[in-house]
Amino acid sequence: MNPEISTKKMKGEKKTISPHSYGPVTDLEELVPHDWWRKLFNSYYLRTDSDVVTDEELTANEVDLILKQANLTPEDKILDLCCGQGRHCFEFYRRGFWNIQGLDRSAYLIQKARKESQKQNTPIRFREGDARKLPWKANELNVVTLLGNSFGYFEQENDDSRVLSEIYRVLVPGGKLVLDITDGDFLRSHYEPRSWEWLDKNHFVCRERQLSEDSERLISREVICHTQKGVLKDQFYAERLYAREAMIARLEELGFTCNQAATFRPVSRRNQDLGMMAQRLILVAQAEKEKPALDTLKPYIPKSVQVFLGDPRRTDRIKPAQVFDEDDFDTIRQLRVNLEGLSDFSFSYLDNHETLIEEMMRHRGEQNLVFNLCDEGFENDPFKELHVPALLDMLHIPYTGAEPKCLATCYDKSLVRGAAEQMGIQIPRGVFVEGENHRSTRASFKGRVPLPGIVKPNCGDSSYGIDQFSLIYSEKDLTTVIHQVQERYEYRGPFLVEEFLPGAEITVGIIGNPPGPYMVLPVIQEDYSSLPEGLPAICGYEAKWQSDSPYWKLRSIPADLPEDVHNRLVDDCVRLFGRLGCRDYCRFDWRLNVEGVPHLLEVNPNPGWCWDGHLAKMANLAGLSYQEMLKAILDAAVERMERKYPTAEEPAWDTLHNAV
Repeated sequence: MNPEISTKKMKGEKKTISPHSYGPVTDLEELVPHDWWRKLFNSYYLRTDSDVVTDEELTANEVDLILKQANLTPEDKILDLCCGQGRHCFEFYRRGFWNIQGLDRSAYLIQKARKESQKQNTPIRFREGDARKLPWKANELNVVTLLGNSFGYFEQENDDSRVLSEIYRVLVPGGKLVLDITDGDFLRSHYEPRSWEWLDKNHFVCRERQLSEDSERLISREVICHTQKGVLKDQFYAERLYAREAMIARLEELGFTCNQAATFRPVSRRNQDLGMMAQRLILVAQAEKEKPALDTLKPYIPKSVQVFLGDPRRTDRIKPAQVFDEDDFDTIRQLRVNLEGLSDFSFSYLDNHETLIEEMMRHRGEQNLVFNLCDEGFENDPFKELHVPALLDMLHIPYTGAEPKCLATCYDKSLVRGAAEQMGIQIPRGVFVEGENHRSTRASFKGRVPLPGIVKPNCGDSSYGIDQFSLIYSEKDLTTVIHQVQERYEYRGPFLVEEFLPGAEITVGIIGNPPGPYMVLPVIQEDYSSLPEGLPAICGYEAKWQSDSPYWKLRSIPADLPEDVHNRLVDDCVRLFGRLGCRDYCRFDWRLNVEGVPHLLEVNPNPGWCWDGHLAKMANLAGLSYQEMLKAILDAAVERMERKYPTAEEPAWDTLHNAV
């Protein structure tokens, strides 16, 4: 066998020496994924770079140098951008810097940071997001740190400029950027073409490096191995090499003045290969902006928000007694109390559907935004949930949450299944059954009904029509269960029969608007350990509406997922968010099969907003109070409209009503 296997040959054959390894590679650059940074920063990263990123003494030394160079104060509002697992944030906090927060693209590292923050009982907020689109307003931060050589990852150089431009935007006039990058000139002539090191008693890593064809990037390959299991990971990445003078010039082009520049060389206490971290530059730059004249400053006017709710005067067939009960009124009280605490907004409420259209017409010029929490639907008809945003669209009134098309699509579970399948996302095996004709057509499903299966209304939400009796174990059960749902819930629509998967039931929440600023909330799963033996593990109608049911005691706990499964799950949710046209916030329900592979169950735009619902539970795990969750949804809608109707300063809210 030829020891030099060309990249082109490998791409054609795919299998070389091992299913986990590419074998010998001539040109490393050809195998670098354009978005390698999306998946590289995981548990392997913490292991391979542990001599730097988990060394507390080295982190403390880096913060010492930063404080010496940048002259920061504890009152500064600081963002640690590309914060990883939060090592610099925690060190700053130990030094008395209390107003610090972190953002990183890696869901895995952000989860680690959040858990450590809870463990240390710190107020540090960690968010997942893209450095090219920061979820902060202009002139909001005093300091942005970009440390640990976390710059220059993108394939296109203009993406690096986008990061710096975003930093400039969010900094106050005179605000500081502290940039820690590899010394490009040094590394071009001093990189190690090959090295290897032991990570622990069983793991070791072999590294190869090459300059890119234009010598602007250093290409790296890491082959992570286990003494017994062989190759675990064969991964490629690249980083742009900036010289000191070139970086300073780039900063000045974007409006910064570079005040300090220092070189430092960290020491690996394990005497191992530091690679891209071997020699680094610390640059301190100031955002040169004009401060607005005092006579041009205008007092901030709170945005006027009208909150749309279900109508408590009307019947609601989704609820067990078909009326709003004390729990419903308490939920609304909790909402109002928390909204009134948001000083950036002023709120009014509309819940009388008899006069809703008239009131909308009357106040259309007064309300800047509608907080659409009418998930009961117009006139408390769930099939008319989409009618509320449709009316708002016709009146050109901005609102939070999904548009009519998204609500209509996601209300039909079979349509969501089709979209997911077309996108290559796993769904349970299933069949669609017309409700009115199920008796005469049962024979047509012979041999096709997945068993064991779960029978659910194809159109609906709030687990309506799904309970402990929804499971079927034979084809004969199908007619019986459909008939029971029709009688018990007065449902007359079509049904979906899906394979009942035995694994964990998983929920993912997103607040924001990808590809703009957004956050993925900590993933949760249902804990069925409290159920009496014999009851199926289903989070259905009883768990949400019947306080005397054993299902009422179900808890949601942080999901226990392998890292690769978690990352794929989050990526699929972000893709579904865009494909289905979700806006501002959404919840995704999944179930694992026996092999632990997630299968999509439902997509829930405008999910339940109550203080004790799944979205609030996930937000709480992210360190967000109920009030902060509500504000995050409002902020997501505001930011979305600011992008749609950009202005030099604050958005011209009074013009939004006339815009299509």
